[in-house]
Amino acid sequence: MCRHLAYAGPPCSPAGLLFDAPHSLEHQSYAPADMRGGGTVNADGFGLAWYTGGEPVRYRRASPLWTDRDLPVLAKSLRTTAFVAAVRNGTVGMPVAEAACAPFTGGRWAFSHNGMVTGWPHSLAELAGKLPVTELLTLEAPTDSALLWALVRERLSAGEEPAEVFARLLPRVEQAAPGSRLNFLLTDGETIVATAWTHALSYRTEGDAVVVASEPPEPGPGWVPVPEGHGVVARRGSVRLFPIDPDRSPAS
Repeated sequence: MCRHLAYAGPPCSPAGLLFDAPHSLEHQSYAPADMRGGGTVNADGFGLAWYTGGEPVRYRRASPLWTDRDLPVLAKSLRTTAFVAAVRNGTVGMPVAEAACAPFTGGRWAFSHNGMVTGWPHSLAELAGKLPVTELLTLEAPTDSALLWALVRERLSAGEEPAEVFARLLPRVEQAAPGSRLNFLLTDGETIVATAWTHALSYRTEGDAVVVASEPPEPGPGWVPVPEGHGVVARRGSVRLFPIDPDRSPAS
């Protein structure tokens, strides 16, 4: 399983959540607390996307986060109102490459997928076939996450709201590939939309700031778990949950 987090709020440095917190994203890359999907470390790459204007700027590498010497310096130098960061544990058979690392970006959006699609690639052949051929030919990487991003991006381009896109797409992927792990994380630099689908997700608000994370990077009672089978829409001063599948529960 991969790990990811997002922030939206007053300008701050990403370094706090990525490197300085007790259970920072760097710490989660080599000592994650919850790897129920398999694996022991998230050593197959990382990425950070942050906002300085309308579209995100991105830094990705295919190496373990704890080996990188440039991102800590870069993160400390930044002041941004929103960012998404992820560390990767690649699924067996998928490439370990920079292009396979989240966040994926397009226009004002930055997207991360924490999980895996069962039966890949055959299970998603029918859904993939509904995309324009040019979308398939220009995928960043031959991975489930890159294809899921293409499916999400198509609906966003059609004008659908992110929560609606997730609520419709996740059950379709689950039907095609039962048992998939589909924790999505998306932001446009103002609003964060994320899902809890067969893995943990929590959020915390503090004043006008909100953090959404696979694993809380800092201890404390302020973290609120997102129920299984639900999504969260978070922005400054506002958080709401929405059901993806009303019949889904931790026991299902």
